[in-house]
Amino acid sequence: MADPTPLHPDGALSLALAVVGSSTAPLVLLDGALNVVAASASFFTLFRIDPAGAVGESFLNLGEGEWDLPRLRSLLTATLSGAADVDAYEMDLESDRLGGPRCLLLNAHLLAYGDGAEVRLLLGMSDVTDARASEKLKDDLLREKAILLQEVQHRVANSLQIIASVILQSARKSQSDETRDHLRDAHSRVMSVAALQQQLAASRLGEVALKPYFDQLCLSVGASMIRDHSQLSLHVDCDDSAVEADASVSLGLIVTELVINSLKHAFPGGRRGRITVSYHAHGPNWTLAVADDGVGMPTDAASATPGLGTSIVEALAKQLKARVQVVGGHPGTTVSVIHSQISAVEADAEVMLAV
Repeated sequence: MADPTPLHPDGALSLALAVVGSSTAPLVLLDGALNVVAASASFFTLFRIDPAGAVGESFLNLGEGEWDLPRLRSLLTATLSGAADVDAYEMDLESDRLGGPRCLLLNAHLLAYGDGAEVRLLLGMSDVTDARASEKLKDDLLREKAILLQEVQHRVANSLQIIASVILQSARKSQSDETRDHLRDAHSRVMSVAALQQQLAASRLGEVALKPYFDQLCLSVGASMIRDHSQLSLHVDCDDSAVEADASVSLGLIVTELVINSLKHAFPGGRRGRITVSYHAHGPNWTLAVADDGVGMPTDAASATPGLGTSIVEALAKQLKARVQVVGGHPGTTVSVIHSQISAVEADAEVMLAV
């Protein structure tokens, strides 16, 4: 296919003038001395420049001289020499007559018409002042929101500590062993929630890494419920999984309830033992387990009435679309919360086999 016939310089200039004249965006056509050859009506309107005296005038002298900026002169000169193109260059234009500084995005390109033709430069611009102001307002609001959130988190942490102290004092004053046990359980749960809140407040990201999260959580539960750490120990075996903050809250509450349950029931009479919290994921499938090497489940466990902790774990597991599995060990007990998702291929295969 033959190359298209080069456009004659006069025809090219006429075309450029037609494009500039009909443009709805601010466009200016300059010659090699940076004098205005033509400009769009939108340019004259936006920057309040009289079209009558603009053509033939130096672009840098337009208005009240606000365009005469050393960096703009350098950019345009470099573009005229063919050394550079200006693409989306952001520049502040200071002008009182325009109502204050304007933020502009400039694009400048050399127009080559052929050997011996006069050099032309096409300069386009867009006013992004309002957009930048909106971005700044959004950033300021986000910053203010972060400060307010930090203050709320601080107050929540203080409130939880006060509530926990009041509950503990009430437990010490109570004459009823049953009431004292219930209050101590409530104290442990409040302290665990406080640990959850502290750990999540430290994470500013959308996802929470589970290993340090569970480490801190178990440290808090152990500090409030284990009197002799040489007798009972808490360990975390977790991969490098990270989950959304909402899911991490549910997982953390499950761990808290299961660990508290093990500490209360698995090691009676000063028995020594170990509790391990584990979490491992494979794609969308994951398993959270709390295992102890304690006395194991009672023989009549099937007929026992589920307690508050069991109900909480069941509800949280359902929220995570997971199931709870309890397995007796030799010794001990392992409670697992399992989330399994069958892939589409496996599901199709099962349907075919069923047919």
